[in-house]
Amino acid sequence: MDTDVEVEGGPEGVERSAGRAHSWRRWLLALLVVALMGGGLAAVRYQQGRCLADHSVATIWNEAALDAIRRDFPAPTVHSRNLYHLSVAMWDVWAAYEPTASGVFVDDKRADSDQSEARSQAISFAAYRLLTDRYSQSTGAIESLSQFDETLESLCLDRDMIQVEGSPAAFGAAVADAILDESVDDGSLEASGYVDPSYKPINEPLAVDEPGVEMADPNRWQPLDLGEQITQNGQVLDDPVQEFIGPNWGYVTPFAITPDPTNGLPYDPGPPPLYGTDEFASGASDVAALSAKLDSLSGDVVDISPATLGNVELGTYSAEGWDTNPTTGEPYPTNLVPEADYGRIIAEYWADGPDSETPPGHWNTLATGVGDTLEADGGLAIDGEEVDRLEWDVKVMLAMNGALHDTAIAVWGAKAYYDYARPISMIRYLGQQGLLVDSPGVIETITSESASAGGPHAHLKDHVGEQAVYAWRGEPLNPNAMLGGVGWIRAAEWLPYQRQSFVSPAFAAYVSGHSGFSRSAAEVLTELTGSPFFPGGLATHTVEPGGLLHEAGPTQAVTLQWATYRDAADQAGISRLYGGIHVAADDLAGRIIGAEIGVMATERARGYFGE
Repeated sequence: MDTDVEVEGGPEGVERSAGRAHSWRRWLLALLVVALMGGGLAAVRYQQGRCLADHSVATIWNEAALDAIRRDFPAPTVHSRNLYHLSVAMWDVWAAYEPTASGVFVDDKRADSDQSEARSQAISFAAYRLLTDRYSQSTGAIESLSQFDETLESLCLDRDMIQVEGSPAAFGAAVADAILDESVDDGSLEASGYVDPSYKPINEPLAVDEPGVEMADPNRWQPLDLGEQITQNGQVLDDPVQEFIGPNWGYVTPFAITPDPTNGLPYDPGPPPLYGTDEFASGASDVAALSAKLDSLSGDVVDISPATLGNVELGTYSAEGWDTNPTTGEPYPTNLVPEADYGRIIAEYWADGPDSETPPGHWNTLATGVGDTLEADGGLAIDGEEVDRLEWDVKVMLAMNGALHDTAIAVWGAKAYYDYARPISMIRYLGQQGLLVDSPGVIETITSESASAGGPHAHLKDHVGEQAVYAWRGEPLNPNAMLGGVGWIRAAEWLPYQRQSFVSPAFAAYVSGHSGFSRSAAEVLTELTGSPFFPGGLATHTVEPGGLLHEAGPTQAVTLQWATYRDAADQAGISRLYGGIHVAADDLAGRIIGAEIGVMATERARGYFGE
């Protein structure tokens, strides 16, 4: 599912793409040297032999990086680090031409006759060098490296310019080299392909296609045996059994945070609810109950207007709503939609679909859309000071990707330390013991009466005494035209609302990466733009009928709406409960982590901005 977002930036509204562009069309058109290109983030105009970028070079290179991420293995840890180092490379070059700013890895000062042109060239070569190194061994490397070459050429830059001693190109490449050299031993295990062989799961794999589950420890993460394991972006993996992605990531060198001296964690959210407690059972049962709400035949509707779902208290699901749009002064109108469509759409939208740029990339695309709208309205500013687009980009990217990088470190540190179970293991394990919280019409114990002819559990008559859940029945044979639908199934066979070849991410649950990433990015945008609200007081994303991936739907066009960056982040968090891959404890702790890190990273970035 694409991530194009419409941001209302005035009476007419300004629509900007905050999602993935059709990359190859864009780059090939640039090489054809047309008189004027429109639409792509890297659109280039050619006038009298000069290349003039329609967007800042920072935006252009950031989008090239996002395209590489979409091709690569979707590891949020790795890509948050790459986006951070790309942002630092571009920032350190920008700061070299700004007297009061300071660099993060390289703190040099430059003076050139044409400061603007020199700065842009140096940024391009810093980005080119760093991205070429980082994605040289990635999945899709041939396409990505070719795109980096073409991006450089589309800006009328030649790789040989690096050889000119003292040139902006040589300086930019040197900045990238310094970052690459200093970060190679930062704890990411880059040299060994980011693989940490020391992690061994406590539990044997769960064969997803077989009912039931066996767990040595129901609190701990359980890898899945998927039969066929395919990543969100369509890569078929050799091993059908999951391996934990990034158990070492809590030891990666951060941007702004410092480890907790008591246990070495970069951030300790405290333990999650454990097996045997009411919180453990209720958390799993609540996720099973949300699965029941994915019934497109139910007729149930929900108001998803910012007036109803917005303004949520941090660490809770208590929404106060927003009375009025601060830009228009008008109340936010009611937005009634089928509840099943809402749940399915947010589960898929925030997961990024088959072209996943992972959550860090998703928030980069949203930030680009915000910048586009503010620029169109003539309102680009950082901390209340008017800036041009390049300065806005490099400052926002430094703070945001610094925050996202630190969030990955904090979140994955907690994931490895607490090694917490996913809902598929929890619900099956509790269900086969009869320990899910009974809820009429949603979670019930199969009885002789309920399993008799005409009863709701008649098809489960061989499983009297077990618990059944009214839940999504799994991906249909033809998701484009068929419904998996909702019905009574054994709790021992419960599945999340995900593709059969994916089911749940290959790492522990606690805390939620989506929740942490999204809230940290939302805090950065709130801080630097000076407002919690999207430009115009509203951002939207519409999904038309037929736009779902896991089954047919939605039943009608549905428009998601967010008044604030935090509202969008909160929706990203709860989407993982509708998707069946997190419980509330994972989500809420992730939001708190993200909120704190977003502020910390912004303050650290401001220290580099200078006065």
